[in-house]
Amino acid sequence: MKTRTLGTSGITVSAIGLGCMGMSEFYGASDRKQSTAVIHEALALGVNFFDSADAYGPFTNEVLLGEALKGRREQAIIATKFGNRRGENGEFLGICGTPEFVRSACDASLQRLGVDCIDVYYQHRVDPTIAIEETVGAMAELVKAGKVRALGMSEAAPATLRRACAVHPIAALQTEYSLWSREPEDELLTTCRELGVSFVAYSPLGRGMLSGQIRAIDDLADNDFRRLTPRFQGENFQKNLDVVDEVNKLAAARACTAAQLALAWVLAQGEDIVPIPGTRSLQRLRDNAAAVDISLSAADLAAIEAVAPKGFALGTRYDAGRMKALGL
Repeated sequence: MKTRTLGTSGITVSAIGLGCMGMSEFYGASDRKQSTAVIHEALALGVNFFDSADAYGPFTNEVLLGEALKGRREQAIIATKFGNRRGENGEFLGICGTPEFVRSACDASLQRLGVDCIDVYYQHRVDPTIAIEETVGAMAELVKAGKVRALGMSEAAPATLRRACAVHPIAALQTEYSLWSREPEDELLTTCRELGVSFVAYSPLGRGMLSGQIRAIDDLADNDFRRLTPRFQGENFQKNLDVVDEVNKLAAARACTAAQLALAWVLAQGEDIVPIPGTRSLQRLRDNAAAVDISLSAADLAAIEAVAPKGFALGTRYDAGRMKALGL
């Protein structure tokens, strides 16, 4: 497995990580035993970068990851997040970035994960009511206390990232990035590179659409949140799928899967980018990990651009409520 370094933190991670969100909720039914097997197989493949959050489950995803990594902690780089507050019944309670919440959320995550230190601690969403300097200042205290190794932010605007970096080095900025979500190219990637911040790309497979395996909305479980996402609704679904089919043809010509081609494209955008595709399937995990060995030429990249140009996806990447919460 190839590796990449997160910002100036000195933390080395596998070039492809594993997003664990879907192991607990949002994408239909999940299987704890199967998810644990996927995490163990990831380690065997050299994938060491695991992404969780207190909001996933809620709370249960961190427990799952912590239990799966018992006795294997030294092999893993654990990333988790705070800020999307949820109740015990799963209700969303808003975004919180107060220093008091930062401290309490970190202690709770450490307990659920069963570890003494979190490798990368992200602010999941920026709280518009609290100065970012206050939030990051509290996060920096966690580093001094030895509870966290490096700091990260998720879905933060360029100006916010600059202010955060002025308080404490930010190792990674996590935002959705894929062939069908290329908004970071407008300014965010440039800002990250100027500041020495690595870019962690979540949903690099377009929430599964770019894999070519989703052919109809009924392929998704009734409680799958993608059903509420504009890109998976109505005419948008079919028109987006038509583009994915063209990517599939390019992948077939390269003797790889559409998912592998989509991941290879993300990896080709810079050595400072780390995609973290999520999966609950052992075979898809293996396929995704193998994408690090696919080298795309300038001609390959041009061919991909021709069939899937920037901005091709119809519909926003979240519903209106979640888009508003991004605060970008």
